[in-house]
Amino acid sequence: MLLRLIRQNYSFFLPYVILLIVVGSMLSQLDRTVLMRWINGYNHPFWDRFFYYLTDLADGATGFGVAVGLLFVRFRWALAAGLSFLLAGEFTQLLKHVFYEGELRPSAFYKNSGWAFHTVEGLNLHSVNSFPSGHSTSVFALCCLLTLLVTNKNWGWLFLGIAVLGAYSRVYLFQHFVVDIYVGSIIGTVTTLVVFAGLESYWKNHPKTWLDRRVRLRRSL
Repeated sequence: MLLRLIRQNYSFFLPYVILLIVVGSMLSQLDRTVLMRWINGYNHPFWDRFFYYLTDLADGATGFGVAVGLLFVRFRWALAAGLSFLLAGEFTQLLKHVFYEGELRPSAFYKNSGWAFHTVEGLNLHSVNSFPSGHSTSVFALCCLLTLLVTNKNWGWLFLGIAVLGAYSRVYLFQHFVVDIYVGSIIGTVTTLVVFAGLESYWKNHPKTWLDRRVRLRRSL
């Protein structure tokens, strides 16, 4: 089931794997400060505003809203979305607050470094619990799920682009290091893929008619 889903949705997974290899190579060869200085140096007022608002798309609330919206399309999709987002989010929070609790974010890490890094006006910079990125987990979980659900698989390219921009916004806004969004993207993608494949396989062997139903709004006269 997993391999079949990956093959069917190659427009998302193929470029994503290539991206993982490229960014992973950069992380293994370059110091994180080098990457942060390079990214932080490419800033512009337009991108400041663009990423300031775009980053909200990567918030967990967006995924929750999509899960609720899917109740009006198909129950099975809403359940898959809710379980995927819940498990991915909880695993990320476990890493953040238990195994990597207190991990400094860029603004705190470079606070006394003498580096006058660029920040976006009006943005509240967090200081701890940097690894991994919760926003990156959420946006990749969401975009992976949408790719799995849509009939036109060419949309996978668009969904991957949205996920990458959402995750990149966290580094541009100086909220996370590159490794934070890298791992967050893997958690979101893998969790969603495994949950979706597992549920589809189970439901195939244990069919339930109500799973293909949806919430219907009653029309008022």
